[in-house]
Amino acid sequence: MQSNNPVFRRSEEFNSSNAHGNQTYAGNGSGYQNYGQPGYTDPATWGTGQPGQPGTPAPVATGGPMTIDSVVQKTAIALGVVIVTAAITWVMSPDVDQNTDPSAISGLIAAATIGSLLAFVLSLVNSFKRVISPALVLLFCAAEGVALGAISKVFNMAYPGVVMSAVIGTFGAFVGTLAVYKFFNIKVSDKFRRMVFAAVLGVVAISLMEVVLSAFGAPIGFFDDGKLGLIFAIVGLALGVFMLVLDFDFVEQGVANRLPDREGWRAAFAMTVSLVWIYTNLLRILAIMRE
Repeated sequence: MQSNNPVFRRSEEFNSSNAHGNQTYAGNGSGYQNYGQPGYTDPATWGTGQPGQPGTPAPVATGGPMTIDSVVQKTAIALGVVIVTAAITWVMSPDVDQNTDPSAISGLIAAATIGSLLAFVLSLVNSFKRVISPALVLLFCAAEGVALGAISKVFNMAYPGVVMSAVIGTFGAFVGTLAVYKFFNIKVSDKFRRMVFAAVLGVVAISLMEVVLSAFGAPIGFFDDGKLGLIFAIVGLALGVFMLVLDFDFVEQGVANRLPDREGWRAAFAMTVSLVWIYTNLLRILAIMRE
């Protein structure tokens, strides 16, 4: 099974597994050397050899297979890093309110911008990296936490209490999506994967375009507090929920296919991205509705 999600399609183990969880092996469907061809050796000379002898591959130490428990633990660690770094950013930054010096708010915006850019670069690295790196995943979480801590403090200054509502809403979206996925036994099709992947790319492209246009003083309004901004945030929220469905499917298929335990970090990274996506869009929706 091959995923269209860039986070999961780099998992060679996942993509080399068939629908029944059976691994494919080297040489499957390819030709073998015939008697008399170059490189052919007489079967009578073959031997099993002993570990450590020249020409005998050394045993490769591998971890156990990915399990639900291991994914939960890794996801908890990833989200814990996001929450801790966000809390540190919130506490260590100056207190702000409506009468605060604009320079203090500018510092928070700068922290949010730097954290977001670093998190974006690391998300690309993690998405397209064949072998997932736990250190890079946690570094992404730390950068994302800095950005979220700064953004949340600015939003909470302008709309007191909106951050707590967004946090509760994000948790509710996660639990609700998981419940629907399990109780209704949702099956993710390749068409659904392609649609979600294309929609996410579209939203990212539009967001980057809006950032560039804003830098030149000609924004379209996707990030504003008007109707266009509200629609864009609602679409982003819906995509975040669909991304969670793909995450749950990856975990389910990965456990069934007995992927290596390290792939649990890929699932943890993906779910962190989805939850952050949901939180930021929900934060914008709640803020716009208070206008």
